[in-house]
This record gives sequence, structure tokens and C-alpha cells, in this order.
Amino acid sequence: MKIIWTFTLLMIPGVVSSISVTGYSGGGVNITCRYDRKYTDNAKYFCRGQWKTACSDLIKTDKKNENKWVDSGKVSLFDDTRAAVFTVTFRDLSEQDSGTYWCAVEMPLSEDPYTEVNLKVVTAEQISAVTGYSGGNIIINYKYEMNHENHEKYFCEAGAYQCFTRINIDRAAEWTHVGQFSVHDDRSARLLRVFIRELNENDSGEYKIIVKVSEDYSFFSEFKLDVKKADCCEKSISLSAAAGGSVNISCRYPQSHSADVKFVCRRSGSDLCAEETSVKESRRWSAEGQMQLYDDREQQLLTGIISHVTQQHSAEYWCGVQSDQGHKSFITRVLIRVTDVSETSSSSSSSSLSSSRSSSSSSPPSSSSSSSSPPSSSSSAESPLQRMCVRN
Repeated sequence: MKIIWTFTLLMIPGVVSSISVTGYSGGGVNITCRYDRKYTDNAKYFCRGQWKTACSDLIKTDKKNENKWVDSGKVSLFDDTRAAVFTVTFRDLSEQDSGTYWCAVEMPLSEDPYTEVNLKVVTAEQISAVTGYSGGNIIINYKYEMNHENHEKYFCEAGAYQCFTRINIDRAAEWTHVGQFSVHDDRSARLLRVFIRELNENDSGEYKIIVKVSEDYSFFSEFKLDVKKADCCEKSISLSAAAGGSVNISCRYPQSHSADVKFVCRRSGSDLCAEETSVKESRRWSAEGQMQLYDDREQQLLTGIISHVTQQHSAEYWCGVQSDQGHKSFITRVLIRVTDVSETSSSSSSSSLSSSRSSSSSSPPSSSSSSSSPPSSSSSAESPLQRMCVRN
């Protein structure tokens, strides 16, 4: 995962100060150094070396770039002379970047005030790019380290050098909602979930999850969100069934997700993905409760059956795919309406012709047959299940 630690340091002439910073491979660190306002006109620099007297500059400011970011390879520096603060950003860290660094103010006629920074970079798994689909939703799972359970978290959209907060959370066990964004902090599991609904292609970009440790110290994980069009798939379908009967769900998914776990979950109040059932293998039935799922990876078709339905099954469901890092992409919305027997009986005469035509062709692959049997394709008529989804 990409992690960035932020520290605020005060450089005082004649006083030796130091800080230990831990970063993670693939991520970066931000180091914020405060200085006395009488040094606003002096150059600021960040260098590497075991000793301050033998330090090789990595980056340095001058009058031309006052109050502007200066870039030099993996390192950037910004001197905010109005606040008497300069910030160093060290990106794309590797274990070879571990060592001793110094942030300092250049003093032509005396010793430079400085702060020693001992950086240790450890190997960690990075958050890979996350893919979502226009019209759908996505859940991003972020696992944070111990001792940060009670710290405030933020989710923001990254700009060139700034991060624009979309939503923040400082309470556990509750979903927080702002516009199309929702977050939930499961502190017992040290898991932060970010939910983005009604995606569109303009939502593509760089995002960060920030954990605020103190007023001077925060770290974040950065990832890229790519929102694509899912031309293969229906965005929304509506189904109905009589109480006591069965509901057949059929959803297509992009070919690029053939090997991923597929799921169908139900939205229940503030819980955005409750009562989830998933299938991990191709052409194998997976059952949980009253829900059965069947994934035909060759056809990129997910089939679900909910048996013995009641009024409680009338709800919003979603078909989706789950990445190997646990991120969930919701592709097709399924609205299910269960009618009672009396309502069904009153309309049976008008629908008998339609029912007789579809009864022989609307059955999903039977879960009572061999567990590896594919959906039947022997019928010459296209079934209602097939008509629910757009063919490739």
C-alpha cells in the first residue's frame, strides 16, 4: 500500500533535533519543517548524508521559486514564507532510500539551523489500481496499522500538490454519508471502507485515504480509480415474483473480470452490501441461505436464484465482481418486487399466455443436477433471463 507519513519539525539554531520516520515501499513521506520568521528570505534545502557537514543536496529553493513547489526527481519542496513552513515530499520510496536526511535553512555567515530525519523504508503491499463502471458503485477496502483505530480518517481527491477532502469520519461503527461518498471505519478489524455510488467517467483520478494522527502528523494511502463504460452489461433490471416462488437473476460482467470472485448482495438500510452470496469457481453452484449462484466464465454470465421468496425479499440487490485485494465493483442494480398470492391470482388470467410461452425456457441451470453442468442452451427461443442482459 502507498503510505505517506507527515511530521512537523521546528528548527532552532543551537538545538539538535531529530525525528524517526517510517515509510513504505511504493509510497512516500511528507516532512514539514517550521522555521523562525526571520529566515523567510533564506534558501531552504533537503539533503542526505550520515553527517550534516557531509550532506548532498537533494533539493533547494531560491528567490525565483518562492511560495512555489520545486521538483527534483522523486523529491519536491514548497516554502510557504507567509506561514514560515517548508514541506518536503519524497515519493516512490524503496528500501534503498532508507538513511539519514536533513532539512535546513541556509545561513551564509553562521551554522545552518537543521533537523535530522532518520528515514526507514520497509516493504509493504501497495494498493493497486481500482476499476469501477459508469452507473455502478464501488467499495474500496483500506487496512490500516494498529494504534490508529481512534484517529480521524479522511477520503480526498488528489490534485497536483493538494488533496480535496470529499468526506471524513471520526466515529466508529457508523456509515458517514456525503453526496455520492460514504465511509465506514471498522476499528475492531482496523478496516476503513469507502463507498462511491453512481460512478461516471469524470470520477476517474487519483484518490487518497488519510489518517490524522495529530495536528502535525498524518499518513495516507494513494490509489488510482479508473471508471469505464460497461457496454456488455445492463445498468439496472427489475424483477417480480409471487410469494413462495423463485426469482431468477442474470447479470453479465466484463471479460476482464472472468477470473474474479462474483457476488450478489442486498442493500439493507445503511448497510450497503448485506446478505452477500459469492461464487469463486466457474460452472459450480454456490449456495448460501436461499440464494444460489452460478458463474459461467466462458459466457461472462452470473446467474442467481432466490427460492421461496417472501415480501422481505423485496429490495435493492447488486451484481458485482471482487478483486483479489477485496475491492468490490457493483455493476448491475437489481430491483426485486415480491407480490402476495392474491395479487398474483387476480392478474393470472391476463398473464397466462405469456407464462405458457416462457415457462419452458426461463429456467436457470438446475442446481440439483451435476454441480459442474453449464446453463442449458438447447432451447431455440431466447429466454427471459437471456433478454435481461445485453449480449457482447
